Amino acid sequence: MWYFPIAMVFVVVVLPIWIIAHYVTRWRTAKTLSGGEETMLSELRETAEKMDARMRSLERILDAEAPDWRTRT
Repeated sequence: MWYFPIAMVFVVVVLPIWIIAHYVTRWRTAKTLSGGEETMLSELRETAEKMDARMRSLERILDAEAPDWRTRT
C-alpha cells in the first residue's frame, strides 16, 4: 500500500502539469506555418497579384471601349 500515496501525488501534481505542457506545446506548433503551407501561401499571393493585374487591364480596356459599363445594371 506504499504505492498509493505516490500514485496520488503523480495524479494530483505531475499529471496535470504534464498535460498542460503537452497542450501548450501543441498550441505553439499549431500557430506556425509549415514549409508547405508557406509555399502554398506564397503561390496564392502571386496568383492573386496576377489576377489583380488582369482585372485592372480588363477595366482599362472596358473604360476605353464602353465608358458607361460600370453604371449598367
